[in-house]
Amino acid sequence: MTTTNNAVEIYRYHLTPGQMLTCGREAMISAVLGTCVAVCLHDRRLKIGGMNHFLYPKSGFFGSISNDYGDVAIPALIDKLRRLGSRVQDLEAQIFGGGDTDFSRGATGEKNVKIARKILKKNGIAIVSEDVGGRKGRRVIFHTGTNESLVMKTHRIRRGDYYPYRERLN
Repeated sequence: MTTTNNAVEIYRYHLTPGQMLTCGREAMISAVLGTCVAVCLHDRRLKIGGMNHFLYPKSGFFGSISNDYGDVAIPALIDKLRRLGSRVQDLEAQIFGGGDTDFSRGATGEKNVKIARKILKKNGIAIVSEDVGGRKGRRVIFHTGTNESLVMKTHRIRRGDYYPYRERLN
């Protein structure tokens, strides 16, 4: 967090599929989700948090270690927060996404939500909020310091929604 002219500027990040971010300071993290799922974790004691954005539930037989998979991304998010000083008993979770959008194949969204719930339960992390399933895509914005989230639903996800900051970087 930086201060300019008595105003507080919060760091902003956008996660694309397969990415994860933890912050030891206040930040706003966003993602656009169809069948993908985002798990947001918040430490009530330290007021820090993180978020992942995964595409598939399980990494498969080849043992691929990639944040594209929920069974890799969720434990990695928990581990990164523990490295920042979090205790698992202080963490609470929110789950977003897993929709059955027009371009989804099979029950990928439903399986993504199921693996998220299973891993969080196994680690003793309470799910305090979720907005999952359905037929719409979502844009999620998560505030790591307050554990507040904003979910905007859409009937159609466009390519530009996944990379909203691309124009500013070029």
